[in-house]
Amino acid sequence: MKHLSILAEEDDDPMLSAVNLVDVFLVLVVALLTAVALQRQQEDNTTVIKRPGEPDMEIVVRKDGKEIKYKGNGGSSEGQGVRAGVAYKLKDGNIIYVPEVKP
Repeated sequence: MKHLSILAEEDDDPMLSAVNLVDVFLVLVVALLTAVALQRQQEDNTTVIKRPGEPDMEIVVRKDGKEIKYKGNGGSSEGQGVRAGVAYKLKDGNIIYVPEVKP
């Protein structure tokens, strides 16, 4: 008795489909993890204050992969600026700045 060639072509193993689905999900997981890592790296803008309130206080700003350090000189910075306006804090938490108009 001869076998029909049509039946032989449809004889697929169902486990192969499951293995292919696992491969697809692995690729999706790797793509999502890469996207999250890149997003986290772009948002890595931080400000760190070392020894706050001390005369040798230091502020470190990390932005876009660069690091900028500001060091205190032990004194205050009074008298080095002029009044530029007034800021008001609203009930909803927003802050509005109103510049001063000089005649």
